Amino acid sequence: MNKMVKTLVVSGGNIEKKCFDEVYSNNKFDYVIASDKGLEILDKYNIIPNYIIGDFDSISKKILNKYIYNKDIIVKELKPEKDYTDTHMAIKLAIELKSTNITTLGATGSRIDHVLSNVHILKEALDKEIECKIIDNKNEIQLINKTTITEKKQKYKYISLIPLTTKVEGVTLKGFKYPLFDSTLEIGHSIGVSNEQIEKKGVIDLKKGILILIKSKD
Repeated sequence: MNKMVKTLVVSGGNIEKKCFDEVYSNNKFDYVIASDKGLEILDKYNIIPNYIIGDFDSISKKILNKYIYNKDIIVKELKPEKDYTDTHMAIKLAIELKSTNITTLGATGSRIDHVLSNVHILKEALDKEIECKIIDNKNEIQLINKTTITEKKQKYKYISLIPLTTKVEGVTLKGFKYPLFDSTLEIGHSIGVSNEQIEKKGVIDLKKGILILIKSKD
């Protein structure tokens, strides 16, 4: 049996202390990766990362200098002219570290282009069968391409399923307020938004395609 390796990636978006503390205290992370400005969040909450990665174009130089010479921290400086975002490179690094579970904080915020990109980045982990989630103050986001069991959580009222691929075929939902049976979800339709889990365990089954699974609260 392979050892579980849990990695926390922190980007420079929005994350409240209550959410950060809940995620950090409920998980024993093997690695903590600061993605560029995410180092400012870790500094604010007094967490020392194992890795710092980015082109460092948006981070405070004062905070960067506080950590960059620490011999216990591995710093990976990227060129500004690159094909991937800092968060994408952080996810790639987490995969290289043989992570079996990746949690990303600070991956959402006011930049919608970055938010959408970060959701798409999750596919890199999905393709390697690594569980990877984005968590913020009101949402938990992941991609699924096979049968998934969801535990009912009081803090999340809604569960939405949005197609990432053009079509997602054979979608069956059990344990939800609005069940589906062998349905096809397509881009451009909103049928999967704002469902609610009514049983302790919910089953999301699908035969082909990729769904964005979003648990959320108002």
